[in-house]
Amino acid sequence: MRKLSLSVISGMLVIILYCVFTFTSLALFPTYYSPLDNWLSDLGNSSYSPTGAVFYNIGCITTGIALVPFFIGLYKWYREEIWHKILVIIGQGIGIFSAIALILIGVYPEDFPYLHPLWSNIFFFAILFVLIITSIVLFLHESFKKSIGIYGIIVAILDFVFVFFGSPLLEWFVVFTALGYVGLIIYNMYVIDF
Repeated sequence: MRKLSLSVISGMLVIILYCVFTFTSLALFPTYYSPLDNWLSDLGNSSYSPTGAVFYNIGCITTGIALVPFFIGLYKWYREEIWHKILVIIGQGIGIFSAIALILIGVYPEDFPYLHPLWSNIFFFAILFVLIITSIVLFLHESFKKSIGIYGIIVAILDFVFVFFGSPLLEWFVVFTALGYVGLIIYNMYVIDF
């Protein structure tokens, strides 16, 4: 049986944890909820969802924790060239920073009106840079599927649009397409036995 790498295992956890906790919180939301009208963070607001908020916030925290080893495990994509290693390391560093921001979104949900927007904005800006850097640098690796890099750039463009012209539906789309990008990276790593 093939041994799974750190990034593959933690990447699977990222997707599972976020989806399970988010959709549990959504199921417990006591009133009308629509991605057209509600931000994802509304799921973590204890005033809106006294029962479900804890699930969303735990989901952000555990997903952020799982993202740290996912980004650390991207060392498998290092090439011999020093410039390539440096770019992957920069992507890893910004990725770990985005993971910390996601953890802090769970620690400081919408109930903290001054801290939540700060960490939420930091998270989406960091993810934008992670998507751009990792898409480009992994695209330059001979074992990386080029279509995955193109997908990552498309998601980065959508994140850019969201950061400047945000809407709840676009936020949902960006978050779940970014999770899809994680899934595609771990699939690529699994296929080439990284």
